[in-house]
Amino acid sequence: MSIDRSRQSDGTLRRGLYPEIEPYKTGMLDTGDGHQIYYELCGNPSGQPVVFLHGGPGGGCSASHRRLFDPAKYNILLFDQRGCGRSLPHASLDNNTTWHLVADIEKLRQLCGFEKWVVFGGSWGSTLALAYAEKHASQVKALILRGVFTLRRFELEWYYQWGASLFFPEKWQRFIEPTSGLQSDMIAAYNKLLTSSDEAVRLAAARVWSVWEGETTTLLPNLDNSAHFADDHFALAFARIENHYFSNAGWMADGQLINEATKLQGIPGVIVQGRYDMACPPISAYDLHKAWPGSELKMVEDAGHAYNEPGILHHLIEATDKFA
Repeated sequence: MSIDRSRQSDGTLRRGLYPEIEPYKTGMLDTGDGHQIYYELCGNPSGQPVVFLHGGPGGGCSASHRRLFDPAKYNILLFDQRGCGRSLPHASLDNNTTWHLVADIEKLRQLCGFEKWVVFGGSWGSTLALAYAEKHASQVKALILRGVFTLRRFELEWYYQWGASLFFPEKWQRFIEPTSGLQSDMIAAYNKLLTSSDEAVRLAAARVWSVWEGETTTLLPNLDNSAHFADDHFALAFARIENHYFSNAGWMADGQLINEATKLQGIPGVIVQGRYDMACPPISAYDLHKAWPGSELKMVEDAGHAYNEPGILHHLIEATDKFA
């Protein structure tokens, strides 16, 4: 029996991305501590401000991310977080923490002259969105989160130690091969490889780390997604920065984002979560929903983790329309 993923359960067609657009402004923000942050503004300069927070950390933005918002109604800010995408220096771990990124977001808001804005984040972007909103609640009009990741220790262990491996045993075998028996703590084992003084060792480890994620985040195999994660330039920043953050627990107490979700009271929001998300299991979205008064949880029954899976994309577009 085949499932028509182009339609909702009631038979209505699912929403898709808005048409392609180009930025009306681009720039580089000098952070003052060694980083240059690429940013761009798209859509309607007089529209509702929104900031898009990409995943990873280390993933960077793409042109398709602009298309999650109605360009006639939104003034859309996208930026590449420290060390990735078009930001410089590439793959740098210096002065690169969650709280540096939260400060960068606030600097960009002030640079653009926005009083309040919608904050949109998926995967690691949801982590960063929560960290920002819990620190700067008065600047947040609404939150749209996808594939919730709160950086609790058991979430990391699920994906990098004992959980997702049970669903992808052959892919997991490829992931553990470079670690030479240091498999009791895969994040620590990869940290040694990704910070090696040997550039070839760093790059080889980065490819394997990155491809593990690229091949396990969609409900059904997606060759384009896998190829993107295998690209050397992308993989080096993605793997080094992601592992750096995970090795340091995001510079947060375990469970901090859920425990402090009461700070979000009064901020409306939509959480979109794939039922079969192997990277960020639904328990985190559910726990956040329970802890965040006024949030709305959309559980997508035929989806994994990726934003462009049909059911997830449908609900994301509905959510961005809601707050325009």
